[in-house]
Amino acid sequence: MKRVKIGCGAGFAGDRFDACLPVIDALAQHPGPRYLMFEVLAERTLALAQQARVKDPALGYSPYLGHYISRALGPALASGVRIVSNVGAANPVAAANRVQDLARELGLPVPQIAVVLGDDLTAIMSEEEIRQAPTMEGTDLSRRPLIAANAYLGARSVAAALATEAELVLVGRTTDSALALGPLIHEFGWSEDDWNRLAAGVIAGHLLECGAQVTGAYFADPGFKDVPDLARVGFPVAEVSEDGSITITKPGGTGGCVTAATVTEQLLYEMHNPAAYLTPDVTADITQVRLSEAGRDRIQVASVRGHPAPETLKATICVENGWMGEAEISYAGPNALARARLAGEVVAARLVMQGVNQTPRVEVIGAGSVLTGGAPGEAPPDGDYRARIALLSETQDHAQMVADEVLSLLCSGPAGGGGVRSHVTPQMATASILVPRARVEAEVEIVEISP
Repeated sequence: MKRVKIGCGAGFAGDRFDACLPVIDALAQHPGPRYLMFEVLAERTLALAQQARVKDPALGYSPYLGHYISRALGPALASGVRIVSNVGAANPVAAANRVQDLARELGLPVPQIAVVLGDDLTAIMSEEEIRQAPTMEGTDLSRRPLIAANAYLGARSVAAALATEAELVLVGRTTDSALALGPLIHEFGWSEDDWNRLAAGVIAGHLLECGAQVTGAYFADPGFKDVPDLARVGFPVAEVSEDGSITITKPGGTGGCVTAATVTEQLLYEMHNPAAYLTPDVTADITQVRLSEAGRDRIQVASVRGHPAPETLKATICVENGWMGEAEISYAGPNALARARLAGEVVAARLVMQGVNQTPRVEVIGAGSVLTGGAPGEAPPDGDYRARIALLSETQDHAQMVADEVLSLLCSGPAGGGGVRSHVTPQMATASILVPRARVEAEVEIVEISP
């Protein structure tokens, strides 16, 4: 039976840059079709890419493109491994041009690249239509300036791009699982109503999309869930057969582990409804899934079921959401906890004195800041504590006041403060909406090799 191998080289923007190399080595040993996916596009990173494209039409792709592609391109081309990635972000064509430049800089042949377009809703819908669409979850869109609106495209467009014989396929906003399902549709020719196999392909992509989370990273909890050699954790490889059977494994000689427990955790990750995991291609049902060991670091996944795809597509809307001012300062030694709490009280009072109406968040790291929000607890009075004060404001000036007031604590606050760090950053908020499937049409474009 024909088998396709798909490896994951990154599970988010900023994931380990060299993790793809053992994966490519493992894929190169496979006699059949082999693919490498880089999944680096979260909602926030796409919105940031949209902002970058507005400032410079030659930008808008993932700022991490070079980190991943420069390492993977040579070994992948030499091994016949095709790359599928959403590093295209808000500007897949510009991403393709950058890959061509990278190939020349590395002394490699310029690869054939296809891009998938059509996810940008602002090109096909008015802002009023976008704001009036049914909201699934997220912030109120009514009063905030729109930054980006992108629909989640499905895997058919990725498969169509691969049909052009492109060595790289770069997309913008697709579902993460489409980076794996697209190659499977291309290789196996699964029909649009082959629900069980399509669902299996979605789950294969879902298990791969977060990189090493399925091979022991983020799973590790010393003494409870021990993971060997986490510093060299291997990123996952999925072996998928034409009947939809899946085996999750990792490259030999790498750290980490693939067990029923690691696969189960990733399987349930962001799975809002295990009986109805909605994607543009199929509604996946994992309620009858069976996991079984097929050897060391090999878990078979079977009995995924599928149902017809929904009539609507999910889209993510990003809007401006004011400014965040945050700053930290450390206190150590006798009575450090009281001094850290006093520092927060002083800054909060100073903000009120200067006309800031919003209440800042004051927490003392090391004294239950995550679980109690900085409320007094049983932490020892002496020790090493760090006060953090943060404010979300409509204005940059008020956000900057937080940084300024914490800095002033070095001489105008409690005794012994030091190590001030501060940031003032623009904020975004997101919401998920539903749009009619018929309004969104993906396009595949072959990027001509530039001179």
